[in-house]
Amino acid sequence: MSKACIQISHLSKLYQIGDIDTPVLQDICLTVKTGEYLAIMGPSGSGKSTLMHILGGLDLPTSGEYLLDGQNMNLLNDDQLAEIRNKKIGFVFQAFNLLPRTSALENVMLPMDYAEVPDLEQLTRAKALLELVGLADRMSHPPNKLSGGQQQRVALARALVMDPTIILADEPTGNIASTQAEEVMKIFSKLNRQGRTIIMITHEPDIAQHAKRIIHLKDGQIIQDKVR
Repeated sequence: MSKACIQISHLSKLYQIGDIDTPVLQDICLTVKTGEYLAIMGPSGSGKSTLMHILGGLDLPTSGEYLLDGQNMNLLNDDQLAEIRNKKIGFVFQAFNLLPRTSALENVMLPMDYAEVPDLEQLTRAKALLELVGLADRMSHPPNKLSGGQQQRVALARALVMDPTIILADEPTGNIASTQAEEVMKIFSKLNRQGRTIIMITHEPDIAQHAKRIIHLKDGQIIQDKVR
């Protein structure tokens, strides 16, 4: 039985707009075990992205508790959160977030630069990951010379470069063609088979079907949690 890597208890998030408190997440309880493949679905404004930001340590809840590998994320300072993000979590965004004038190889090496990984090791790791995502022949290309699907695969290689145990993907196929989306999803499935925990936001039912568990949010609450 795999252990829980994420435990969320009675988590809520309020945003204050003027004098009005607007609830975005309400009393969320969620456990994710190591090696799970989870999709989070829900209409626009249901709280999906806010939940993803909290899971990634990019935002803090207003109340409730979030444990990542047994560590209370609410109690950590900005530097500690940044270190956890760099070591344990790989982010994949809908907008790719690649540096425009930088090659695919240099984009993938960037997180290792922040972590002061030696140059030769950076090069070796980045090349191996670009080969893994099928871009061995595109390493020197900048993003504007790559298709949307290829850019997302560069972003995925970058997310993997610090060998994170958890991958958080926010609408990872939202900006790419359906054939390219299938290629990206095959890589996610392969990574999950290798033991990585994957949590993905998507509004597309066919993309969600790649996951083994699907959670539906509505008005900041979990209304369905279904294992496939």
